[in-house]
Amino acid sequence: MNNDELRVSSLELFFDLVFVFTITQLTAVLAHHPNGESLGQILLMLASIWWMYAAFAWLTNAVPPTRTALRLPLMAGMAAFFAISLTIPTAFDGDGVVFACAYLAVIVVHTVLYTQAASWSVAGVWSFARMNFVAAALILAATIVGGTWEYVLWALAVPIFAITPWLVPEEAGWIKPSHFVERHGLVVMVALGESVVAVGIGASGLKITGEMLAVAVLGLVVSAALWWVYFGGDDVEAQGALERMTPTRREFNAANAAYYWAHLLLLLGIVCDAAALERAIGHAFDPLDFPRALALGGGTALFLLGHALFRRILSLPVRPWRVLAAVLALATIPLGTEISALAQLGALAAGFGVCLALEGEPAPVPA
Repeated sequence: MNNDELRVSSLELFFDLVFVFTITQLTAVLAHHPNGESLGQILLMLASIWWMYAAFAWLTNAVPPTRTALRLPLMAGMAAFFAISLTIPTAFDGDGVVFACAYLAVIVVHTVLYTQAASWSVAGVWSFARMNFVAAALILAATIVGGTWEYVLWALAVPIFAITPWLVPEEAGWIKPSHFVERHGLVVMVALGESVVAVGIGASGLKITGEMLAVAVLGLVVSAALWWVYFGGDDVEAQGALERMTPTRREFNAANAAYYWAHLLLLLGIVCDAAALERAIGHAFDPLDFPRALALGGGTALFLLGHALFRRILSLPVRPWRVLAAVLALATIPLGTEISALAQLGALAAGFGVCLALEGEPAPVPA
């Protein structure tokens, strides 16, 4: 199969249904407990989950699930991810061992399937798989020890995600850009859908009123603006940047940084936005407390920061109007705390929309 012909399979789309639940669970944690400790827990869990979830995008890029012998283990990995998602609300309060054991199962499936790639030797797979097992061991130890050391040991796993790409052998070959970009784009789309779901959850059981509909529509506008930032031509530019790269360790690390670290910020921003929207829908005319106002404005700014980092890593030009949109998003926080959720959302949607309108159509992508 030609590199350009590889497309995301229906099984991979099915696999992404689990990520919908993952984002829903993380959003629920922050929506119900909007404080620094919950945000720290979410960051540690999301960093760990996203590392292996993104690793499966690299996996199916190298080993398309075209045979039953590949599809069944992939479904086993999906089941393990689902178990991880189920434990998210109590991972730091009783069910951490289950989280860690399911995480270990994900790594086992990922490692075994990677040995089926024609361009990878067992030694090459082990060069990065061993570090994944070290990270899993640290998370397992953290959940067993508990207390302050739980956070310390779990946090020690995160630097491993930065070290691992440097251990990948250069002879492993290059990614298939069209599949890689489409695969990650679908995950972002799934995550953005959670902000819409959050509005529906927040509206559950409420009487349909004008103010509730206003918050819902404005929340949808903000989500649409985030979609526009990522899918309004930037995904095509990103694919072009990957196609111009050569299979060296430096370029491999750049692709990993763009699609892991930058996307981690994108996803965290979506979770923060969704958590704030879930609260705002039922309290349109009430001031938001500072953590929720920060989640709404800061989450949008974090998404834009992650996307700017994504473009920077891929050597794509900066979009100055989006930088302004991030600053304006942070500037809406006092509107939420001093006036109302509706005022902050209105200002956020208006500022974001104006900046995107002034940006205009994306420049043609060079051949």
